[in-house]
Amino acid sequence: MLDRIERLCIDVATASIILLALMIFADVIALNLFNSSVPDAVIIVRELMVLAIIMPLAAATTQRAHISVEFLTNMLPTRVVNHFVIFGTLFGIFALSPLIYSGGKELMHQINTGSAFYGDLNLPQWPGRLAFVIGISLCWLRLVVMAFGDIATVLRGGTIETSAH
Repeated sequence: MLDRIERLCIDVATASIILLALMIFADVIALNLFNSSVPDAVIIVRELMVLAIIMPLAAATTQRAHISVEFLTNMLPTRVVNHFVIFGTLFGIFALSPLIYSGGKELMHQINTGSAFYGDLNLPQWPGRLAFVIGISLCWLRLVVMAFGDIATVLRGGTIETSAH
């Protein structure tokens, strides 16, 4: 089930990147040909970037595709590397928790106040906040699932597969 949700998030991120490119293209054309910009283009681009960056985090986490520096850990025994991987996963869970809390708090504030961006279209602020909370929460959930799986693998005496390939 989590894999399907992650796939949907990747599709949303892909669509947002396409829309982002189209929005920037339309704005450049409008500025150069008609001497005016697309209404609220900067706001829309900023909000689409949230989708493009945050939504695929859980899928990247699943593939262990985040940036890592392995030149030191490659020289360590597998058992020690396994413990580093578990520590990193648990640290990620701990680090994302306040982001989820504050993002949820900000989302509720935006919904309750009905805040909108200043601009021609008066776009509401809550959709970008909602996307942020969903993306970070899915990443947190994936980290929790991975932590249990990695701990079980180590307890069984196995090796955690750390490469993204």
